[in-house]
Amino acid sequence: MKQTTHPPDHPSARVRNGAATAAPPPDPARPPRRPTSPQWAAWGFLAPVTLYLALFYAYPLYRNLDLSLRNYTVRSFVQGNAPFTGIENYRTVFDDPTFAPALLHTAVFTVVCLVFQHAIGLALAVFFTQHFRLSATLRALFLVPWLLPLIVSASTWSWMLNSDSGIVNAALHALGVAPVNWLTSPSWSLTSVIIANIWIGVPFNLVVLYSGLQSIPANLYEAAALDGANAWQRFWRITFPLLRPVSAITLLLGLIYTLKVFDIIWIMTKGGPADSSTTFATWSYQLGFGNLLPAFGPGAAVGNLLVVAALVFGLIYLKVQRKQALS
Repeated sequence: MKQTTHPPDHPSARVRNGAATAAPPPDPARPPRRPTSPQWAAWGFLAPVTLYLALFYAYPLYRNLDLSLRNYTVRSFVQGNAPFTGIENYRTVFDDPTFAPALLHTAVFTVVCLVFQHAIGLALAVFFTQHFRLSATLRALFLVPWLLPLIVSASTWSWMLNSDSGIVNAALHALGVAPVNWLTSPSWSLTSVIIANIWIGVPFNLVVLYSGLQSIPANLYEAAALDGANAWQRFWRITFPLLRPVSAITLLLGLIYTLKVFDIIWIMTKGGPADSSTTFATWSYQLGFGNLLPAFGPGAAVGNLLVVAALVFGLIYLKVQRKQALS
């Protein structure tokens, strides 16, 4: 009997169209291809964000710090050969007679705006949780101040608070009250810009706090009502404690925004009259761009003080949040 012999199996042989063909031997000089590491993919996704932060945050902060540590003039600002002066610009700012009033105005403007914006926003958020008819329409209308450009809002308030033709003084006159020089009186200018900024900031607090209220389980309120708790007790014992994390981040964001408010004050009063509504934000602009001989160094120093203030409150917030997470 004739024996049939089969060719031995070889790793380099492969079958194509019924015929065995030899595969090319592997190249010993080329290393085997490795699969793409997930770490490289992560860096690829992070690269655009990192580049954005470096270009639009890190570099401007570095340039502002460099401005505050050198004696820049218009010529040296263009040529880039300003002499290094250390903390001399900060000493100039602290010795300036405008520093104390601007610090006080910044503190009053920030605290009063935060308190009223948060209180009114929380009251409206609790009110809209009742889900009555037209509640969605009214919520949308309350968002209008937040959606309008700041220049439009500030110009509208300037017209409303005008001493001669403003609608506010017209209403006061109809009630028999003497007109008020809202924008031209040192006693009322800061109050005027505070009122305008509160009106603009309330919708943001309303939206965030309303979203936080939606996350509170309804069965907690039902159980409290069965136990005989009234509306105020339910708010103080359930709503307020459970809404505390949302309130904290709302106040932090509102603080950072309010510290740097410039448009409203500048359009309505330009920091006047007699610096009665000047804050650090408007003062920094006046030093850097509001004079024929700009003081770039002191203006940058005032801006850095705002950055440090926002950073301090941000670190305090992170520390409080860390303590609450560990407790």
